[in-house]
Amino acid sequence: MQENISNISQELADQFHRDGYIFLEEALTESQLLAINSQLLTWVEESKLHSESFGKIKDGRPRFDVDLKSHSENNPALRRITSPAEISDACLDVVKDNRALDFVAEIFGPNIKHWTNKLNLKLPSSGTEVKFHQDFPFEPHSNEDIMTVLFFLDDVTLENGPLEVVPGTHNGPLYSLWHDGVFTGAVSSEVELEKKEGAISCTGRAGSACLMHSKLLHGSSSNRTKLPRSLFIVSYSAEDAIPLTENPLPSDLDGMIVRGKKTDTVRCSSYSVELPEYPKEVSFFGQQDKSSNLLM
Repeated sequence: MQENISNISQELADQFHRDGYIFLEEALTESQLLAINSQLLTWVEESKLHSESFGKIKDGRPRFDVDLKSHSENNPALRRITSPAEISDACLDVVKDNRALDFVAEIFGPNIKHWTNKLNLKLPSSGTEVKFHQDFPFEPHSNEDIMTVLFFLDDVTLENGPLEVVPGTHNGPLYSLWHDGVFTGAVSSEVELEKKEGAISCTGRAGSACLMHSKLLHGSSSNRTKLPRSLFIVSYSAEDAIPLTENPLPSDLDGMIVRGKKTDTVRCSSYSVELPEYPKEVSFFGQQDKSSNLLM
């Protein structure tokens, strides 16, 4: 793909550096969108045959995460598929080449590598929501050039649990995700209450993408419609950003060069952050579930 975007508008680049995110239409081709959604439908159907999370990723945790509070054969609540690009050519194709990646390389490049990929689902009436957090404390690196690209697999509306971002927070402090000695994966209720007033909902058509800085504060509410709302989320980093902790979503694709080349150099920036807890749960939804009582 890698179309010529050397004339990327200064306005768009300025918006990313100012706000911490940009919205991009037609980030996926029609064939890419169709292929991933076809694969996803197969996995949702497969989840109906299971009464608990299933499959296995590299560290032994389940690949397919179901919300046990609401999952059933008639009302599947599959909410996360970890590292789907390891087992799906359709997902791997997108990880390696897409229009959003061209912009990542323009902003953080020229050398870009893959960090993680996952599918987050909000099936009809599943109740899945994401408490406000920043991604960077989950994935500290030697520098902060890390981008989360959220590809819309369905039309995203105000009613089906859109991504909510707080512009400019990537330039502010890194908030603690630890509370009373527990790594909850969510900021405190005080921080959420203060910052959520300035949140902006990212809506758009299927095939679009939101490119978000890893330090940007964000969250999302539950899907209140009878239609699914699914995202394919891929994290990329500058090639010279070296992880300081184990990958929380380990896969054989970690570190794969997707733009440019490998330089074997390390670039460091100055910041301070509390190290994350390596997840014991199936996914970070399990970690955030622990915050329900602590953050009341």
